[in-house]
Amino acid sequence: MVTPAVAAAELAAWTPDDEGQRALKFALLAFLDARPADACDRSCVAGHLTASALVVDATGQHVLLTLHPRVGRWVQLGGHCEPGDATLRDAALREATEESGIVGLSISAEPLHVDVHPVTCSLGVPTRHLDVRYLVHAPAGAVAVRSAESDDLRWWPVDALPPEADTLAAMTALASVQRLEL
Repeated sequence: MVTPAVAAAELAAWTPDDEGQRALKFALLAFLDARPADACDRSCVAGHLTASALVVDATGQHVLLTLHPRVGRWVQLGGHCEPGDATLRDAALREATEESGIVGLSISAEPLHVDVHPVTCSLGVPTRHLDVRYLVHAPAGAVAVRSAESDDLRWWPVDALPPEADTLAAMTALASVQRLEL
């Protein structure tokens, strides 16, 4: 399972360009420091780190989103850290692979974006997800297959995201910049 020390090292190595993202990065690092035993475990009711993936098609023109059954809106793929995940990056790639059914995904070395949002997750009580998001590229011709964890799964044009998409526009803008830098 991802330890808070490993998660902190991943976040510390990342240098976001945006001032708001830098502030959130330091807030997550402070949370990890304050909760050295359970910050990455879903049992931490105060909140816990999660990992997600903005999956982009081979052209960079579409993102794969899931209609989340618990949240009731379109979001990027992702979820809780599991025992086999050594890093947040590993957790994000595992979640993207499980929830998309796509083999051969490739993931960015560093986070793309972070966010903190309230949620009632599997514990059944209100908590917060401190979500570390990575950019994931699908291979050419990838066909996504909806998992049981989703009400729907769909490729969305980056210029026509669902209206309730919260931070998706910011993430797709960052993904476009990272894609140009590759």
